[in-house]
Amino acid sequence: MTRKPVATSVSNGGYAKEDSNGNLPIMDSSDPAATGKVELRKKITLLRGISIIIGTIIGAGIFISPKGILQNSGSVGMSLVIWTACGLLSLFGALSYAELGTCIKKSGGHYTYILEAFGPQAAFVRVWVELLVIRPAATAVISLAFGQHILEPLFMPCGIPELPIKIVTAIGITSVMYLNSMSVSWTARIQIFLTFCKLVAIGLIIIPGMIQLFKGETQNFHNAFGVNEVPIMGLPLAFYSGMYAYAGWFYLNFVTEEVENPEKTIPLAICISMGIVTVGYVLTNVAYYTVMSAEELLASEAVAVTFAEKLMGKFSVAVPIFVALSCFGSMNGGVFAVSRMFYVASREGHLPEILSMIHIRKHTPLPAVIVLYPLTILMLSMGDIYSLLNFLSFIRWLFIGLVVVGLIYLRYKRPEMPRPFKVPLFIPALFSFTCLFMVALSLYSDPINTGIGFAITVTGIPAYYLFIVWDKKPQIFQKFMNSMTRTLQIILEVVPAE
Repeated sequence: MTRKPVATSVSNGGYAKEDSNGNLPIMDSSDPAATGKVELRKKITLLRGISIIIGTIIGAGIFISPKGILQNSGSVGMSLVIWTACGLLSLFGALSYAELGTCIKKSGGHYTYILEAFGPQAAFVRVWVELLVIRPAATAVISLAFGQHILEPLFMPCGIPELPIKIVTAIGITSVMYLNSMSVSWTARIQIFLTFCKLVAIGLIIIPGMIQLFKGETQNFHNAFGVNEVPIMGLPLAFYSGMYAYAGWFYLNFVTEEVENPEKTIPLAICISMGIVTVGYVLTNVAYYTVMSAEELLASEAVAVTFAEKLMGKFSVAVPIFVALSCFGSMNGGVFAVSRMFYVASREGHLPEILSMIHIRKHTPLPAVIVLYPLTILMLSMGDIYSLLNFLSFIRWLFIGLVVVGLIYLRYKRPEMPRPFKVPLFIPALFSFTCLFMVALSLYSDPINTGIGFAITVTGIPAYYLFIVWDKKPQIFQKFMNSMTRTLQIILEVVPAE
């Protein structure tokens, strides 16, 4: 897809007049806005990388309803085994991505790796579904959880009206978008603070739980592996729930170009983060079982609140606040990372050119961040966002599985590629098999919703030929797009990266 060159800078006030060829003037180097190279700078240190991974993995689920695994595993002991096994499998996936991130030093995560291994069409389909449906829906869901839990202490013990939830949710989304648009450094600093809050919240559950355990409160662990009736599909569905709970370990790969010393930082951040999350998840569930039976846990609408009420009394009112901060951290980390996927896809010619431009002073991919804003707000007006996520949940594992298969493929297709960090082949083989098995499982267990998700995905194929392959678009359309790009460039004060 050919593009008309765009302005490489924007004036600091007033409208930049075009020359006779229709081009905007280049800034003089003495202009303050032009000092320094306009690019995404390397500001992701090891600590910030760890906060991105932990901050996006730990959402509201571990505090509210960590019962999908218990429900499908049939026993307390087996549920703890599956929590541990899913952490190990997620580590395998994360290590596979670490190899990809150190040998393909481009941002973009899934999109970039699929592009390198399988070509532009598959990569376009991935970013198409991510931009139009998956990311706006996922952001809307986690932001609704934020809105609900930040208001819960004010309305206890009554229910919260829908309108205040929607208003606070919209404020939360706006805050995240503004923060990510204004400063990479402040986004990373706040992510570190929110990650610390999440770990404090988990600590407030684990420490009292361990005290109870040492006091001999082990009655719920008696006959821990006793199983009454487990459906044949139970254990695979339990693994599906567990892998979903650990999802988020791949987000550091979305910002590879901004990571300091990625050859060392990415693998180290992944190993530290996955170790902390796995131990935290397992011990949190152990703590729950010290005060709740399996039946009580399954019956609870908010497990952490029930736990706190039994052990901490009035202090339980703080739990919704910590859950809200956890949700805000997931929103912040997700937007920070995924905006880089859109930035890279635009740079490759798969999304409008404006999305690959950077603010001249803030050095943030401003258009790639705010493109999510109207789509996410639109999702809030939809009736049932959760069912939409169910339609598309299998797509995540399909493409993650394909990425890791691509790692194996690149080992043979491009053996000369430098690989500073290399994992044993059985690790990507086992992980990709697990992902593709979960995709096959969803086709078997829920063919209707999976079929709808598949249909939404394949709309990316005609879109690819319409927007990318077809280069003889009407002249009026090309002029309109060029005009829109130039206008947005001036309004947003963004230029192509140097």
